Amino acid sequence: MTNQLPIDAEYMKTLLVELLNTPSPSGFTDAAMKLIEEALTELGLKPRLSEKGFLTADWKGKQRSAPRALTAHVDTLGTMVKEIKGNGRLKLSKIGGFAWNTVEGEGCHVHTASGETIRGSLLHTKASVHIFGTGVGEDARDDDNMEIRLDERTSSAEETRDLGIEVGDLVSFDPRVEISESGFIRSRHLDDKSGVACILAAVKAMKDAGIQPAQHTLLHFSNYEEVGHGAAAGILPGAVELVAVDMAVVGEGQTSDEFHTTICAKDSRGPYHPQLTKQLRQLAIDNVIPHVVDIYPQYGSDAEAYWRAGGSARIALIGPGVDASHNYERTHMDALVATVRLLAAYLGS
Repeated sequence: MTNQLPIDAEYMKTLLVELLNTPSPSGFTDAAMKLIEEALTELGLKPRLSEKGFLTADWKGKQRSAPRALTAHVDTLGTMVKEIKGNGRLKLSKIGGFAWNTVEGEGCHVHTASGETIRGSLLHTKASVHIFGTGVGEDARDDDNMEIRLDERTSSAEETRDLGIEVGDLVSFDPRVEISESGFIRSRHLDDKSGVACILAAVKAMKDAGIQPAQHTLLHFSNYEEVGHGAAAGILPGAVELVAVDMAVVGEGQTSDEFHTTICAKDSRGPYHPQLTKQLRQLAIDNVIPHVVDIYPQYGSDAEAYWRAGGSARIALIGPGVDASHNYERTHMDALVATVRLLAAYLGS
């Protein structure tokens, strides 16, 4: 039973923290993919980086009669420079679906075309209560009222451009990773770097135990999930099943929490494949893995991107419970370990 399989939690935690501290807004994922590539190589696999920027690796199974795939995304929310304003500050365009108030006051990096990074912070255009009065918090947080204040001497568009900043430069926000002695991990972008860490930890656990997957398995790490087309390409031709590993939504009205792995039965784009969902539920029961089943009305995944692109394999979604998704997120090591155990049970079945 896979609930007895030793899980290297320290390996998973170290890898996750390293990924969280590596900026990777959608498309700007080379550095994060390099970390995954190195981890896969250390595990004895041979990763391949596609022209689009996603990473894959084949893992030989006992059989190839019903090939499978796992996918998780390393890309995160972020922004891009939309305009260099007359006062030298930056107007932004969002990458992915976050609300401005969730990153107001946060530190950030502007990644220039030359490879330099320049520090700044995201503020409302009327940030100071001593200037604009006590109604500051009532003003709209929208594209027109938010800006990057750069930590450089600039008060004009020309001076900002002299720093090497141009329209189209990527902006990443500080993750602020913290791990408590009680096992909580608090950070931006647990969606979905936690899923990436779970897959790699499952591979390591099985390899350490000398367990081979039951079927040939493709590991797929996508770089455009947050904008809707991460796993639309690159999934193993002839795959029978695809399991996406992504964060599970914790909040009012949900069964998900920060201590279980979740099997998602349905989200905003419809139900996942009932047969594969049922199979995962039974594996969790048989292996005494802490789990819940949930539905997410405001959610979509890479597995569905694969279906919309014409994929024909059965799809399912599992993942650790993450509180405050697309905000300053939090999960617990228990949820990560439970997800790893379910992945190992699935891969071995």
